[in-house]
Amino acid sequence: MKDPLLLENQICFKIYTAEREITKLYRSLLEEIGVTYPQYLSLLVLWEEQTISVKDLGKKLFLDSGTLTPMLKRMEANGLVERKRSKEDERSVVISLTERGRDLKEKAKCVPNRLLERLEMDGEELKQLDQTLTTILDRLQN
Repeated sequence: MKDPLLLENQICFKIYTAEREITKLYRSLLEEIGVTYPQYLSLLVLWEEQTISVKDLGKKLFLDSGTLTPMLKRMEANGLVERKRSKEDERSVVISLTERGRDLKEKAKCVPNRLLERLEMDGEELKQLDQTLTTILDRLQN
């Protein structure tokens, strides 16, 4: 029987290490378009939603407002997003893309494929990994 306390037998360590290495790959790819990884994730949501509250963005990205607010302020200073108080609820801040933020989508289109090239994964491997990670996340969140 495997020793459950050997580092090599820790699935959490493999996930942690893979996440760090993938984030490093993203960092080099995203430097070319001038955004950080968390900013990229926020842009992915905004390219899909166009406008979203900080609260809802935080839920989608599993980030609290204390983490999001400074990042969104930097994105606003860089001309990527606009932050406004909601007209329906003054306590809520709504984020929307600027023209520059929308235009950045075209530059970012190459990022997923370049990452996959670096990972040397085929479509079936990627599909299996996606299914496994989705299952893990679903179980952890319930």
